[in-house]
Amino acid sequence: MAYQSYRDLVAWQKARQWVREVYQVSRRLPADERFGLTSQLRRAAVSVPANIAEGQARSGPREFGHHVSVALGSLAEVETLLILAGDLQYLRPEDIQTPLSHAQEIGRILNGLLQSLQRAGAARS
Repeated sequence: MAYQSYRDLVAWQKARQWVREVYQVSRRLPADERFGLTSQLRRAAVSVPANIAEGQARSGPREFGHHVSVALGSLAEVETLLILAGDLQYLRPEDIQTPLSHAQEIGRILNGLLQSLQRAGAARS
């Protein structure tokens, strides 16, 4: 893999932009959800690029792969929370459409990265 830093990774770059989208959407949630749904949504979103960065800083592809897997879990958590916010009629379908679409794109990128890391880890075994 030809990258110097986590900042060079497209997955991290897109996840970073996506966090801003999630924060913007979460501003539309009711004030009484500030310590519930809003907080959980934001923490899970921030976890995606944070785990990509932390994993890339680790010692090898196996540990990096673990953190990419955690990022994928956080991504699924955000998707679920956005869908639930829609189900609860806190957000309109058009409010969550773009962040959900971008989450799918980031998920595809992360899955590709994970597969690449798994191949690299297997090659070193």
